[in-house]
Amino acid sequence: MKLPSLKYPVLTWSSILAMVLIIGVSFQGFLTVFGAHLIGHYTALRLWDEVLLLLCSLGSIYLIFADRTIRFNTLYRRLVWLILGYIALNVVLGLIAYEDHHVTLKALGYGLVVNLRYLVFFLVTWSLSLRLSKLRNSWQKMILWPAGIVILFGLLQILVFPHDFLKHFGYGSNTIPPFETINSNSNYIRIQSTLRGANPLGAYMILPLSLAFLLILKAKRLDWKPIAFFLLGLLVLLFTFSRSAWIGVFLSLVFLLVTSNFARKYKKYLLTALGVLVVVLAGLFIGLHNNPTFQNYVFHTQTNSKIKTTSDQQHSTALKTGLNDVINQPLGRGPGTSGPASLYNNQERNPEDYYIQIAEEDGWLGIVLFALIIIGVGYILYLRREDPLSMFLLACLIGISFTNLLMYAWSDDSLSYIWWGLAGIAMTGDKRAKETKVDNGKKTEGV
Repeated sequence: MKLPSLKYPVLTWSSILAMVLIIGVSFQGFLTVFGAHLIGHYTALRLWDEVLLLLCSLGSIYLIFADRTIRFNTLYRRLVWLILGYIALNVVLGLIAYEDHHVTLKALGYGLVVNLRYLVFFLVTWSLSLRLSKLRNSWQKMILWPAGIVILFGLLQILVFPHDFLKHFGYGSNTIPPFETINSNSNYIRIQSTLRGANPLGAYMILPLSLAFLLILKAKRLDWKPIAFFLLGLLVLLFTFSRSAWIGVFLSLVFLLVTSNFARKYKKYLLTALGVLVVVLAGLFIGLHNNPTFQNYVFHTQTNSKIKTTSDQQHSTALKTGLNDVINQPLGRGPGTSGPASLYNNQERNPEDYYIQIAEEDGWLGIVLFALIIIGVGYILYLRREDPLSMFLLACLIGISFTNLLMYAWSDDSLSYIWWGLAGIAMTGDKRAKETKVDNGKKTEGV
C-alpha cells in the first residue's frame, strides 16, 4: 500500500521534533533560565518543550487517522486505552475541582501538564516508531551525547566554578536557585549542572549511568570509553547528594548486573565482592557515624545542627500527612491540589512522594490506573528484555520507581520526557521494517 504524499513530511518532521525534545530537555533548566535572562518571559520559555509536544501530538493524531498500520498497532492496544482512561480521569477530576473552587486555574493547568505530558509523549513516540526507524536507531546517542555535556558541566561545578557561578546566567530567587546546600550549610554544596536542581540531576543520572553500565557488561573486550563515562558520571551523581537517586542508581545497576551473562559467568566472584562491600560500608558507618561531614552527606544533618527540622523529619511528616489525606479522601481532590502544582494553589500540599501526590489528586482509582500503566509498560519491557533498549529502560524503571517514593521524579520534564519517549520507541520491538515507496519517491518503513 502506498502512503499519501502528506504522510511522509508529517512523519519526518514529527520525528525530528521528538528527537529535539528528547535531546533538549537535558538542558531544560539552564536554557530556560538563561533565555529568560536575555529576553525575559521566564514562564513562557518554560513551556518550550510542551510546545514541541503539542506539535508532535498533532502530527501523531493525523498519522493515527491516516495510516492503518499506526492505527491498528495503537488504538487496538489495551495499554493505550488504559492511558487514555487515566488522562480522561485527570481532566474530569480537574474540572470538578475547579468548579468547586478547590484549585486555581493556574494550578490546574500546571497539574494536568505535569501529570500527563510524559504519557502523551509515550503515545507519540510509539506511533511514530511504528513507521520510522530513525528514533530507534538513534536512541543511544540521544542519551549519551546530552548526558556527556551534563556530566562535563557538573564536573566543572565540582572542580572549577564557584558555587554561585550560575547567578551570572539569571539563576536566582525568581527562577532557579544558583546552588543548593545540605542542611542549609554553605560548606556542603550540591551541584545541579544544567537541570532544575540537585535531586532532578540525581534522578536524571540513572539514565546515562545505567546505559554506560549496560555497554560495559555487553562489551566483548575492555573498552575504556564507557568505563570513563561511567566513573565520571558516578562522581557527578555523588555530588548531587541525592540519597534517593543514589539508591535508584544502585537498584538499576544491580538489576543489570544480576541479569547479565557476566553475573552468571562470575557469580562466585561477585558474591565475594558484594560481601566485602557490605563489610566495608558497615565499617565506615560504625567508624564515621559521629563525624559531622559523614552525618551531613548521609543523613543531611549533624548532631549539633541549628536546624530544628531535618530533611528526614520533613519526609516523614509529609508522608504521614499525605497518607492521612488519601485515606480520608478516596476520590481525590483533583490535579493541581498536591505536589509541585499546588504551589500555585490556595493551599500547598507537599507529600514529597510521587505516588502519594497522584493518590491525593486522582484518588484511589487514579493511583490504581497509574500503577497498572507502570506494570503494563514494565511487563512489555520484560518480555522484550533481549532488546538492549528494553533491558536498559526496565532497569531504569526499577530505579526511578524507588526514587519516586522520596521525590517527584516523573514531574521533572528532563527525566520523564527521555524515559517515556524511549519507552514508546521500545513498544514497537527491535525489528527493521520493510521499506515502502511513497508517491513523492521517498522512503519510509512499514511494520
